[in-house]
Amino acid sequence: MSNNQDNLETKLSDAKAVAGGMLSKDKHVSAGNQTTAVEVAKTGSVKDVILWLLAAAILIGATLVNQYLPGYWQPANDVWVRIGLIVVLVIIAFVCLALTNQGRAFKILLKDAAVELRRVTWPGKDETFQYTWQTIVMIAIVGFLVWLLDNFFNWFVGIFIG
Repeated sequence: MSNNQDNLETKLSDAKAVAGGMLSKDKHVSAGNQTTAVEVAKTGSVKDVILWLLAAAILIGATLVNQYLPGYWQPANDVWVRIGLIVVLVIIAFVCLALTNQGRAFKILLKDAAVELRRVTWPGKDETFQYTWQTIVMIAIVGFLVWLLDNFFNWFVGIFIG
């Protein structure tokens, strides 16, 4: 018992040391990135407005390609040309959005999310199996109760209608 407790205390102190180091190191970085992301997202410029309008116009154009372009441009009668053109227009619109301040803030948010995902403790195989069966059982119970309520209300409404 004492050996296990010593191992547990050692692991706990190591975890605290690592967490303390991560918090003190990442607190400034994370807070800086979060503040920067918020500040970047809130800032606006004429360039941002132009890029947002351009992206909206390109996306609207991408939705109209399939219906209207074959009447004006002969190669657009091929379905793969239309699909390729739609994909290219959507990519161009996303590039326009990525060049805005809000797009830069979104990239910072994605980087912060990736850092947080690395910190997640994922469940093991046994825990996953156990939680999956618990979920399946609860779904079956709730499904059965909904079925009972549905039958009851069908019977109840049938009394008044029939």
